[in-house]
Amino acid sequence: MSVTVRVPAKVNVQLAVGAARPDGYHDLANVFLAVGLYDEVTVTPADELRITCAGPDADQVPLDRTNLAARAALALAGRRGIEPAVHIHIAKDIPVAGGMAGGSADGAGALVACDALWRTAASRAELLALCAELGSDVPFSLVGGAALGTGRGERLTALEVGGTFHWVFAMAERGLSTPAVFREFDRLAQGREIPEPVASAELLEALAKGDPQALAGAVSNDLQPAALSLFPELAQTLDAGRAAGALTALVSGSGPTTAFLVRDAESAVAVAEALRASGTCRTVRTAAGPVAGGATVV
Repeated sequence: MSVTVRVPAKVNVQLAVGAARPDGYHDLANVFLAVGLYDEVTVTPADELRITCAGPDADQVPLDRTNLAARAALALAGRRGIEPAVHIHIAKDIPVAGGMAGGSADGAGALVACDALWRTAASRAELLALCAELGSDVPFSLVGGAALGTGRGERLTALEVGGTFHWVFAMAERGLSTPAVFREFDRLAQGREIPEPVASAELLEALAKGDPQALAGAVSNDLQPAALSLFPELAQTLDAGRAAGALTALVSGSGPTTAFLVRDAESAVAVAEALRASGTCRTVRTAAGPVAGGATVV
């Protein structure tokens, strides 16, 4: 018997970052949208815990117990007193180290898949608590849709969205470390007061109305200056997408993937073609969201 779970990527339409806390984390106001790029995580009984991975940039995915999927299996097994003897196979389609929660998706997917395989009947609250222990983005990967994440991003409030938003994502030639981006944020913030992060009322209204033009005027990412400081070439990709007709452009999460909000599916094709021709990125994908479901058994 095996269980396969499909999990979507995410884009942050707002990422407001507070000052570093004593524990090293930052308080966030993080508005997530799940978008239609997916990883699939399959778990099968085995003699011992083992991880394999296939798909774009699979060679960059760790295949040891540092992988979030492995950590998820270990966490659930430890809580239930089960031997974590499973083969976890990850079919990658979400960009690796791209600021779109690919690792978090795999963690949430493995958690749901192991719960089904082992018939542990974990409650939604228990799964969310385990997700929060694994990482700040993992709870959203479990639930999908659209949500505001507060605390360090793990406390979720579902958001109303009145339509579908179309996106183009440009993948960079190399990755960016999320901890390194936060360290650079702290360095750039030295000597100035950082306000408490709050969700933008204008942005939430644009989401509720399903208005891409209004959303374009409200998106923000406080980590973008830090990502650009570490990876200045991303500015060329952002400029190329804007010149091609994107309504707005921003770094997705901690980067280095850049996200371009467009008016409709036809515009997405045109912007994607222009970005491919620009020579400023490695590859380009289109997707729409929010998509419902989060980590779902298929």
